[in-house]
Amino acid sequence: MTTGATTKKIGHCSGVRIVGGSLSGRVLRAPPGAGTRPTSEKVREAVFNILGNIMGSLEGDHVLDLFAGSGALGIEALSRGAVHATFVDGGKPAVTAIRGNLRDLGLEARALVVSGDAVAQAAKLVPAAPWRLVFIDPPYKSDLATRSALAIPPGNLAPGAVIVIEHDRHNAPPDALGSLLRTDQRRYGDTLISFFEVPA
Repeated sequence: MTTGATTKKIGHCSGVRIVGGSLSGRVLRAPPGAGTRPTSEKVREAVFNILGNIMGSLEGDHVLDLFAGSGALGIEALSRGAVHATFVDGGKPAVTAIRGNLRDLGLEARALVVSGDAVAQAAKLVPAAPWRLVFIDPPYKSDLATRSALAIPPGNLAPGAVIVIEHDRHNAPPDALGSLLRTDQRRYGDTLISFFEVPA
């Protein structure tokens, strides 16, 4: 879920529901205002079904959620067994929403929330263990997805890590991002999800 001044404006999102795992059905708060484009529950459920086929269980994994918005993608991963998630967003309302959601769900000890530019943070954050799953959901009509993926130091990604990029059909990232290779792409209306993998 993306926030930011250049985000596609689609109206206020009153809440986002977790669709799977131990916290299934719990409702998340979303950043107020029109500057948030939520990843729909249908798309999120489809993404995690695909990830299950690619990765199997998320038990014990570390996750990075860039342009995190409400934190729904990273929290969904925690609900499904990930041990830790790092959330990055440059918008103060988003950071406030993420922290509130983590507090409400008792997940604060399993998360780090970083306020700042996602590209810059992707380059300098050092995870406690390499990330096995990365979500990148930047504003549409930008090159931020490509820049963010390329900014992540290869050593911060686990062997076989999966990077999930949400984008519109006019701004798809290239088939290869450094050593990352696109292995799948799915379309849901105007939204496309590209899956990149680190060679194992």
